Amino acid sequence: MRFQLTEDQVALRSGVRELLARRFDAGALRAAVDAPGLDRGLWRELGAAGFFSLRVPEADGGVGLGLPEAVLVFEEAGRVLLPGPLVATHLAAGVVDGASEGEVVVTDVDRDGLVEWLDVADVVRGDAAGAVALKSVDPLTPLHRVPGAAGGAVDPVADLLTAAEQLGTAVRAGELAVQHARTREQFGQAIGAFQAVKHLCAGMLVRVETARVAVYAAAVTGDPVDIAAARLLADEAAEQGARDCLQVHGGMGFTWESEVHLLLKRAWVRARRGGGRTEREESLAVDLLA
Repeated sequence: MRFQLTEDQVALRSGVRELLARRFDAGALRAAVDAPGLDRGLWRELGAAGFFSLRVPEADGGVGLGLPEAVLVFEEAGRVLLPGPLVATHLAAGVVDGASEGEVVVTDVDRDGLVEWLDVADVVRGDAAGAVALKSVDPLTPLHRVPGAAGGAVDPVADLLTAAEQLGTAVRAGELAVQHARTREQFGQAIGAFQAVKHLCAGMLVRVETARVAVYAAAVTGDPVDIAAARLLADEAAEQGARDCLQVHGGMGFTWESEVHLLLKRAWVRARRGGGRTEREESLAVDLLA
């Protein structure tokens, strides 16, 4: 069986990419790092574009699309490192007044007690009483933790959308690595001609395409086991891809001015949503053996 995006899905992805290129380009990303905070104007524009109401039925004022389309949109958000509690607000659309339109920012308490963007959220889903601020490794994802929070069930849709964001970040890491390998010269030739760099870039592409197939397939089936596997593959593609991208960039990849370290830090923070990798692997193994 061969799966391909429809014309409407391709148009949706292109439209979201154009919107983000206009409203959250590399300059805006750097500005957000230098002056952290949530751009409410951008948030409302995302709402007006249907980012949050994408899966809300048309009868209820939404766009009326499904998980495959949501995955495409969140992949583009992950590609540009769009900040904010995107997943939580998307999941609250149609349930929390104002969330669909981007007028209300919603965050939630995950199963490990982590809360993103607590200070700017208008609505918090879950008990955030006693939340303590953490020093986040990602300058664009402020974190709190609720002490003693009891683990709960993982929301498969939240997992899938997080996987889509991770996929987008992995794609961006690959783009930056290839761009640098083509333009950076050593010993009179582009570093992309060296075998070690070729292997790094090839490995990034393999992980991206493997994760992409898994994420897209999980969006079609909606099966929790498929989603769990896709999340693991996407987390790996984002984290290892950002690490390899940093290696391709060499010493300059470690500098604050480079975008590469932001990709790696966001991938690290996202990978912790709803539990760590080991816990996810063990849970998936139990489901597969059941």
